[in-house]
Amino acid sequence: MSGTKRFRVPFAAAVAILVLALAGCSSSGSSSSTGTGLVTGKGGTAVAAPGHREEAPDVSGATLEGAPVKLSDYRGKVVVLNLWGSWCNACRTEAPGLQELWVRYQDQGVQFLGINTRDNDPANAIAFEKNKGVTFPSIYDPDGSQILRFPKGNLNPQAIPTTLVIDRDGRTAARVFGGRTPEVIDSMIRPVLAESASSTL
Repeated sequence: MSGTKRFRVPFAAAVAILVLALAGCSSSGSSSSTGTGLVTGKGGTAVAAPGHREEAPDVSGATLEGAPVKLSDYRGKVVVLNLWGSWCNACRTEAPGLQELWVRYQDQGVQFLGINTRDNDPANAIAFEKNKGVTFPSIYDPDGSQILRFPKGNLNPQAIPTTLVIDRDGRTAARVFGGRTPEVIDSMIRPVLAESASSTL
């Protein structure tokens, strides 16, 4: 991947970087906040039943390769949204399993989308993807501004990685903090994929 773009970070965004930098990479996934509609169950996975889900913000930006992308581009598909950073040990462990699931589900109406955060140089994130064989796109979000668009309690900027499953109507159906095995992520995807779009309203 050549021609990596440099991104200028404004002052307000730099403040957000500082806030996020105070929080380390977490694999424990513990949090008392669940967000509207999400109920934490066994193993730390939080789910929201159809009809009780909160609309996810339309996160957007440029991919690590510089192409424009936004969550709503994938409306009608189940979206697996993964927050990660190349500096995060749990992300390194988790990445191959996410890629495995992406290969399995990409032809079944599922889209994987990453949000790469706190990587001041996108080259580090691109090298991470190449090393781990990751092929799904990621929004480059060094200052965490897209993460902070989620309502308080829905996402925890201290918990990187975090994975969410967004239903076909753009609503948050499941979430888990910390690095997880592909079996855990798969257990979040399958019930949402089995729903019809109308059943989530």
